[in-house]
Amino acid sequence: MKKIFLTGASSGIGKAIAMALTEQGHEVWGTSRDASRLPNISRLHPVGFDLSDPRSIEAAFNSALAQAGHFDVVINNAGAGHFGPAENLSAETIANQFQLLVFGHVQLMQLALAAMRAREHGLIINVTSLASRLPVPFMAAYNAAKAAMAAFTMSIQLELPDSRVRIIDLQPGDICTEFNSAVDKRAQHDSRYEAEVAKTWVMVERNMAAAPKPELVAGHVLKFIDQASPPPRVTVGDTFQSKLAPFIFRFLPQRVRIWGLKKYYGL
Repeated sequence: MKKIFLTGASSGIGKAIAMALTEQGHEVWGTSRDASRLPNISRLHPVGFDLSDPRSIEAAFNSALAQAGHFDVVINNAGAGHFGPAENLSAETIANQFQLLVFGHVQLMQLALAAMRAREHGLIINVTSLASRLPVPFMAAYNAAKAAMAAFTMSIQLELPDSRVRIIDLQPGDICTEFNSAVDKRAQHDSRYEAEVAKTWVMVERNMAAAPKPELVAGHVLKFIDQASPPPRVTVGDTFQSKLAPFIFRFLPQRVRIWGLKKYYGL
């Protein structure tokens, strides 16, 4: 039985991970900005947690750590997205994406590292995104924040090569969740972008509906937590997104990558 701190456990991938872990007998301290939204299940300890507030992050983690005594695994999963032309994104939207997807995750990872290094044991899973390598049109700040977190994760991996604390960059492709329903679409859509924005959103929704269920990601997490030497980076999704596209794109020049992504999204 392991003790696990999991952010964003009230919906989507986080909820699927929480359900899978507790069903296997693990104790999970699951977070949500509104703790009442967390599933009422055995071995899930609700934690109020706001990624937009650094004080909330520190207080919530330290409180949960005091209850648990230690954490074997910390999973950085919570986040949110936006949708709109990069040209029109406000500084507030960009800053918010980086707080939710980079600064908040880095802060939690540093807190987890401090606790785990003292015990010389632990696993941190940072849920980034395949969008860090294959960006989604009209999600520029989201793509950039996920890429920044992936790079930060790799930097930590480089700096701790002999540590018994393991860190994984888990990069889901499209996963069928309610993520799109919570996407912030308040960016101004001027006439130059209206048709492209509409076409892209149709494709994004279509991909989401046809994507694998979040239980696929949860299954990978269950395997990772029992591995002595888990992989440093894993992409999860359908075969094209998780295997073929990243492999092919590694060898293509940027001009061809952009052309291919435009064709994929019908732009």
